[in-house]
Amino acid sequence: MLEIQEKFDTAGYEHIIEAAGDNIAHITEAMDGGRSIGFIAYAYEAEKTIVYDYDDGGDLMLCDGLVRSVMFKSVLKGIDVMKFSLPDEGKYTNLVRLKFLAEGEVICENLNGFMNSCESCKNKNRNTEG
Repeated sequence: MLEIQEKFDTAGYEHIIEAAGDNIAHITEAMDGGRSIGFIAYAYEAEKTIVYDYDDGGDLMLCDGLVRSVMFKSVLKGIDVMKFSLPDEGKYTNLVRLKFLAEGEVICENLNGFMNSCESCKNKNRNTEG
């Protein structure tokens, strides 16, 4: 069963911790049957969350779940902006496909509105189901 959970040690993610500089990096892993199948690395600042890297193993839905988990945690902290500072330009493609970012952009604003609009989609689907 797939679980997305925060990892409380940074073993194996030293290169990302280094990229975060003075920020305290957090790692959230996607776990399936006790093994990691993906991760997202990020840090909170006062006004924004910065995503330093992610690995979705090529699974678009896993990318969606990892990013949404960090968006949700950011909104709970009162942060409404997410900046992607990824080492691999190719990773922006899925973020654009999932509509987290506009083409050529690295900032996702209004996280709270984004999360609420997704809730509206869920309610809309529930109301139209038979």
